[in-house]
Amino acid sequence: MIEGSRGGSTRARILILLKEKPLNPNQIAKELNLNYRTVMHHLDVLEKNGLISKFRKGYGTPYILSDETINHWNLIKTSIDRALEVEEE
Repeated sequence: MIEGSRGGSTRARILILLKEKPLNPNQIAKELNLNYRTVMHHLDVLEKNGLISKFRKGYGTPYILSDETINHWNLIKTSIDRALEVEEE
């Protein structure tokens, strides 16, 4: 879902951003210089897989890392690093 998947490097970059602070989809799109719809697609994938969650309900709400992601950050960070290595090749 991160490494070895199409779009994995984008999802990796989103997770890195959310590790720093909660961000809404517009802020993520701006930070990564991506289309809003592209960001929403990746956020949906990450949320469905339990890696992130919405801070609260409503339009423009920030996303945060899930407790599970925070608890297993070292393992997830390994996948993130691998996904970003593939992107650089």
